[in-house]
Amino acid sequence: MTRGVWHRAAAAVLAVGVAVALVAGCTPKRSSDDRPAPHRTPVTQGAPAGFETYYGQKVDWESCRGVGDGDYQCAQITAPKDWSDAGGGDIELSVIVHLASSGTAKGSLFVNPGGPGASGVDLVQQAASFAVGDELLDSYDVVGFDPRGVGRSTAVRCLDAAAMDRYLFAIPSAPRGTPERTAEQQSSAESFARACDSNSDGLLPYVTTENAARDLDLLRGVLGDEKLSYLGYSYGSFLGATYADLFPKNVGRVVLDGGLDPSIPSAIVGARQAAGFQSAFDAYLASCLTGSDCPFSGTEANARQQMGDALAAVDASPLTASDGRKLGADSLVTGIVSALYSEGNWSSLSSAITGVLEGDADEMFELVDRYYNRYDGQYLDNSTEAFSAYNCMDYPADPADVVADANADVAAKAPTFAPYWSSDASLCDAWPYPPTGSRNEIHAEGAAPILVIGTTNDPATPYEWSAALAKQLSSGILLTRVGEGHTGFNKGNACIDDAVVAYFEDDRVPDGDLRCEAP
Repeated sequence: MTRGVWHRAAAAVLAVGVAVALVAGCTPKRSSDDRPAPHRTPVTQGAPAGFETYYGQKVDWESCRGVGDGDYQCAQITAPKDWSDAGGGDIELSVIVHLASSGTAKGSLFVNPGGPGASGVDLVQQAASFAVGDELLDSYDVVGFDPRGVGRSTAVRCLDAAAMDRYLFAIPSAPRGTPERTAEQQSSAESFARACDSNSDGLLPYVTTENAARDLDLLRGVLGDEKLSYLGYSYGSFLGATYADLFPKNVGRVVLDGGLDPSIPSAIVGARQAAGFQSAFDAYLASCLTGSDCPFSGTEANARQQMGDALAAVDASPLTASDGRKLGADSLVTGIVSALYSEGNWSSLSSAITGVLEGDADEMFELVDRYYNRYDGQYLDNSTEAFSAYNCMDYPADPADVVADANADVAAKAPTFAPYWSSDASLCDAWPYPPTGSRNEIHAEGAAPILVIGTTNDPATPYEWSAALAKQLSSGILLTRVGEGHTGFNKGNACIDDAVVAYFEDDRVPDGDLRCEAP
């Protein structure tokens, strides 16, 4: 049995990424009576038995730098490696706080950009306004954190940059669809998994969403918040829903944007994402064919066939980029998927596809590198390693009949990508530790109202997942953004933005599900 291959659900759009120059923030004046998040008294009441000292720990906060105006504080917070064993050793969680611009905070607002594996520290440090919008930045201490295994926290480590390039971009010598090709890919997966185990100092079995949710409650307590205010994007919605299920009484204001349905198996996740990216690609084609710089011609059906021919051509004869990497069909699909996270990328996608049709792979590799957060031959974070670690621990292996049904769905609903979407080789089958997660509905009985945002043509977290999550949650309310692209808040839809801001600012909860047409 193999596990379905599914694409990361946020990193390409929310992990801000490449070569941003940090500048010194401007520190607003504060009275001595103000107590921003780093200086509030920790909340230890309700801490899990045996872990009280973690919740009450003294933290050494330091001023740090961020992009744009603002007062930033950074720290490393100690957490238990194993939440079932208080004596099982420690890990460190990296945290950054953008103190409320107004000088007086309503409390902390935690934000997670998804992935799994994207850095919340980078998101807040490099693009705090993009993360939560200026109104919430004014009234909350906005907290970015790297979950366990990620970024500046105690992290999963696997390969150096050169070895990662070989793992991600080396093209098997055997033809597609043959047992020999599968054997090559499985050998590569096994080598990657062994490297992760060797270089991660015993961390791998504890890199799970449940443990990350327990860490999030620890951070809430350490920063002195009685209730959690949280904005989670994409995979961050799964982290937030898991938190609400574990700690329903600690839920304050929680928004889950780009929901994941926690009840469906990984193969079905991958199949539905394939259909989502096909839908987004079809929307791109419809728009592209009306313009003057479209690399395709004729009808939409003609354009889909032309894209299919291009994929088959590079699969048979990969293009060589200026840095020596080979662009085959798998990397071409990754580049297309990377661009389809946002309608704003469509012109770049047209230009990159034009390059491919003319024999030039460089622009397409720029889109591929954006997906992997790779720049100038280096990986700016460990998001790919962390993504693998979380998913291999969170998702149990799928039965053969589920995989077969998923493959049939991909063939029927994503014909452009189907030949290249997955393989019989599985990294997670090679993972050195068995998965501990399960696929079940999340209800979070007793939690305060939780807002779930779904975008109707979101390719990475299809709308039906947000609808399902809102229905599962005992207090879920669905906000529908009619439009293209991944996630819905702070994307220019005033109806969505106003509802979210009113919820966080004034605790105003919509009377029921809300549908917001495109502006």
